[in-house]
Amino acid sequence: MRIEIDDLSGTDVAELLAEHLADMYATSPACSVHALDLDALRAPSVTVWTARDGGALLGCGALKELDRRHGELKSMRTAAAARGRGVGGAVLRHLLDVARERGYARVSLETGSQPFFAPAHRLYARHGFVACEPFGDYVLDPSSVFMTLEL
Repeated sequence: MRIEIDDLSGTDVAELLAEHLADMYATSPACSVHALDLDALRAPSVTVWTARDGGALLGCGALKELDRRHGELKSMRTAAAARGRGVGGAVLRHLLDVARERGYARVSLETGSQPFFAPAHRLYARHGFVACEPFGDYVLDPSSVFMTLEL
């Protein structure tokens, strides 16, 4: 598996991220969906990585710089055909390594509170993330779970 920065020009990445957005809107109230679309993922403060095996897209993840010491995980997604193969953990470890290289003191995330998101909660907890208060521009929301990891 190779994990590399992606320029978001591939149709496979666009389709995976469209699937991600569709699932977010299908499981959470629209006002509680904080997933970024392709244009927002192209912002200078966001870097997106994809995981591939040969040419096959396995998953993706992004790191958004909130400030020079705080990053936010965004757009973590594993392709359906690759689930259960450790892709999410590999992408997460890669993003955390990059966050450390950038000198971030912590990395935070927002995810849904619905049962659909239970696998994500377990993944983040296994890597040391703990519940936290809303950060950045987020506000308390019963449809959101906020987690952070001190690096």
